[in-house]
Amino acid sequence: MAPKSAVGDPDALAALKHELFHETGIDGVYARTGRYESVVEALTALISSHRPADAEVMRFPPVMSRADLERHGYLKSFPNLLGAISCLCGDERHIRGIVSRFYEGDDWTAELEPADLVLAPAACYPVYPLAAARGPVPACGLTFDVAADCFRREPSTDIDRFQSFRMREYVRVGTPEQIAAFREAWVERAVALADQLGLNHRVDLANDPFFGRGGQLAAASQREQALKFELLVPVRSHEEPTACMSFNYHQDHFGLTWDLKTQTGEPAHTGCVAFGMDRLAVAMFATHGTDVAAWPESVREALRL
Repeated sequence: MAPKSAVGDPDALAALKHELFHETGIDGVYARTGRYESVVEALTALISSHRPADAEVMRFPPVMSRADLERHGYLKSFPNLLGAISCLCGDERHIRGIVSRFYEGDDWTAELEPADLVLAPAACYPVYPLAAARGPVPACGLTFDVAADCFRREPSTDIDRFQSFRMREYVRVGTPEQIAAFREAWVERAVALADQLGLNHRVDLANDPFFGRGGQLAAASQREQALKFELLVPVRSHEEPTACMSFNYHQDHFGLTWDLKTQTGEPAHTGCVAFGMDRLAVAMFATHGTDVAAWPESVREALRL
């Protein structure tokens, strides 16, 4: 008998969450079980098997330069999602005086000072200044395989929405034609991967969650120009499926931001395909059940489980 899907069943999803994660007391931040991690690792290996031959591998820490993020324009587009790092600064006497407030029952956090670091909201952000520092982009373009633990301030008890999550991306830098070909190829490849994984899915036009009233115009423009598509998989409901992969065309935004140019001196264009590793893993368990050994043979073969 095939395992019962938890998709769209709140009770089944709650049970699934209990089996796969340990609560930490913070919504959207969990300790992960070995069973869950084995599937994340298998998905990682499957995605790596499709790495473009010319891709340069970079793995980034969960923090990045605050100045770089400011230059990216993140404060204008997504300030509500930002996680900034603050520290206690000063000599020992000053710091001990601040800490003593905690033991006296007072607030100590007002004395924190902003550091030059923020939590990375996307895996690809650190790669653009690094690419720009190398000089003009080769005529064949550049391709990167990047990954990072990321953070977005979206507290939620939903099983498919974490504050701290893992993102894997393939990033392309070059001409508009190179980016268009890259994205089109990856949409087709991602659909084939989702089929291999036995996931119910569809690819649809999408937009980023830009902040505020101005963000509504930015989102409308993004959709009108078809700059973002997502591969959607039902988890909490069939009516509102979960975005597990995205296919993005940034146009010349990062090229202009970082003075990243092609051989002809034109601003380089960029695009990426992003895999939400935790969302993909959750979708696998929601679709196929918690007993990995009972998953369809074709799925286990694809993941080498």
